[in-house]
Amino acid sequence: GITPRRWLNLQEYQSKKLMQDSGVTVQRFFVADTASEALEAAKRLKAKEIVLKAQILAGGRGKGVFDSGLKGGVHLTKDPAVVGELAGKMLGFSLTTKQTPKEGVKVKTVMVAEALDISRETYFAILMDRSFNGPVMVGSPQGGVDIEEVAAATPELIFKEVIDIFEGVRDDQALRMAANLGFKGPLERQAANQIKRLYDLFLKVDATQVEVNPLGETPEGQVVCFDAKINFDDNAEFRQKAVFAMDDTAESDPLETEAARHDLKYIGLDGNIACFVNGAGLAMATCDIIDLHGGKPANFLDLGGGVKENQVYAAFKLLTADPKVEAILVNIFGGIVNCAIIANGITKACRELELKVPLVVRLEGTNVQEAKRILSESGLPITSATDLDDAAKKAVAAIAKN
Repeated sequence: GITPRRWLNLQEYQSKKLMQDSGVTVQRFFVADTASEALEAAKRLKAKEIVLKAQILAGGRGKGVFDSGLKGGVHLTKDPAVVGELAGKMLGFSLTTKQTPKEGVKVKTVMVAEALDISRETYFAILMDRSFNGPVMVGSPQGGVDIEEVAAATPELIFKEVIDIFEGVRDDQALRMAANLGFKGPLERQAANQIKRLYDLFLKVDATQVEVNPLGETPEGQVVCFDAKINFDDNAEFRQKAVFAMDDTAESDPLETEAARHDLKYIGLDGNIACFVNGAGLAMATCDIIDLHGGKPANFLDLGGGVKENQVYAAFKLLTADPKVEAILVNIFGGIVNCAIIANGITKACRELELKVPLVVRLEGTNVQEAKRILSESGLPITSATDLDDAAKKAVAAIAKN
């Protein structure tokens, strides 16, 4: 679904560092951006076995391929020299996996970590759960696999503990969860401590979810968080400056990143009619009706609620920057949005950007008469429409004419 959120994207090593800072046990690791640094890191680790991982946001990197010819973005070796050699075939090259674009993603950093044996894998997560009005711990002794599959096949292996946000994770809760995860003897207390520290982290960084899969135990009797995914609350950006500064937008669509700078939501599609709307529901309806009349949406830009004139200008700049766009359809239903502001923004954008493609505008709601007057007196080639259906027909017809 389309949610008005700009997800914060952290690389694996950044999540591990946050965990380390909260006293959570992770594999020892270093980060390198050159092959010689990777070699040095591998020597400094003094580990029995080393794992080298390309740092990209897309999943499936283990089975990925580099344009240097190297296969796999995750490699195990006992020899530091091999780490240097492999890093040389990763850094600066593009890695293509089943989740990346066709041309792949350029790898700029690698993580060099101590490889540990896992004798048992469990699943543990803390998330905000609406039905409990707060955080919930979810765990299963069946880790390392897709948790949805576990829930479907063996629901009795999924354990939940509701956390009181005012008192935090109680000792008895942490120990019960550790026991349910199958940690025995001294490992039970160790796992309970890890659970408490993960909750501290969850609160500290304003996470909406911290998911550890697997939370494992080693043959030496250590409880380790092997892989973690952290989701953050966008509304906490003002007090989580350090975390949000780590956001890696390199793999995001540059248009989406630019739109986010102006508090706009941009979704690229593959047709030729650009849609400029307020609200995700209206956006979907607009796309559907264009489709119904034989057109194809090129993208849609969602204004959201509080609109300023400069946002309208920024939006038009984004929409016209896309070479596929052959017509623009503006569909604004003004409740909180003042239509006159939109109309002023549109006329200013048309003049300054010397709009070359047909523009169809349908405005409805607050101050709409004034808005229609602004548009009709602007002397600009703007087609106005009475309703959504009419607007879609006119946008499709405008392309056919050209």
